[in-house]
Amino acid sequence: MPQPDHSYVIKARTEINVERKYHMALLSGMRAWFGGRIFRKVMIPWLLILPIALIHLIVVIGPTIIGLYFSLTKWAGIGQSTFIGLENFKNILTNDDEFWPTFGHNMLWMLFFLTIPMFMGLFASSLMAQIKRGAMFIRTIIFVPYILPSVISASVWRMLLNGNIGIGPKLASWGIPGLDQAWLGDPRTALPAIAFADNWHWWGFLMILFLTAMQNISPDLYDAAKIDGANWVQEFVNVTLPGIRPTIVFMLMMTAVWSFLVFDYVFLLTQGGPAGSSEVFGTLIYKDAFARFEFGYATALGLTICVFAGFIITLFTYMRRRGWDI
Repeated sequence: MPQPDHSYVIKARTEINVERKYHMALLSGMRAWFGGRIFRKVMIPWLLILPIALIHLIVVIGPTIIGLYFSLTKWAGIGQSTFIGLENFKNILTNDDEFWPTFGHNMLWMLFFLTIPMFMGLFASSLMAQIKRGAMFIRTIIFVPYILPSVISASVWRMLLNGNIGIGPKLASWGIPGLDQAWLGDPRTALPAIAFADNWHWWGFLMILFLTAMQNISPDLYDAAKIDGANWVQEFVNVTLPGIRPTIVFMLMMTAVWSFLVFDYVFLLTQGGPAGSSEVFGTLIYKDAFARFEFGYATALGLTICVFAGFIITLFTYMRRRGWDI
């Protein structure tokens, strides 16, 4: 009687065992990879930031590349653009009669906001730190102007600075002369008047920031200073200022950068007038793009501002790497 052939069964079992060992080895390798140190330390962080990186690519990097291209063209905003290379940048630096006066206005704006609001915020926060009863109410009153829309604030200040119905003529009727003039209509006072109105809402924000930083200073430092006989001024100079120095330096940097981006109060109050006396980069770019339809030129001007802002950030970064405690 012939014996049954079981070779195919043995062969099938062998193939199953080989395939099972392959899958087990693959699974073991995947576990080693996904559970390994490299995957945990390298791959997982990249996977977590991938969504925000894609958003950044679409919202920031993409428009930046497009803007860089159009800055090298002559384009009216619609229709075909003509590539002209660096001609726009050459015209900005050499042929534009408005660029350098506007640059001077932005520098004056930066100088104003790097000094007066900073001193006001530091002084007010140092006083507020000593108030216990009613402190929250006072902070809220000071902070409210910052959260008001700039359109509302500018409308209020336009009426207050009016030479006919503003606060100046009212004070003159009470016997206090010298303020009844058109502050926004005089080329000598237009830019300082706008800066004054803008500072009305800005310095309260600085006060809240500085006050928050002061509250993180250890009370033991103040107690030690009092034991050594330090007065209020000495405590402020030797304890408070060093304690909030990183906050002060950061706000100095951001204020310097924002000074090149100012637009809303200037546009709402004077639109850069009278006679360009309050023109800043923001209003100049707006006029180039939407009044003169020189979008390529306006884009090049915007990138020029980015260079100034980038220089400020680079300067602070260099100072930090050189050992400055900022």
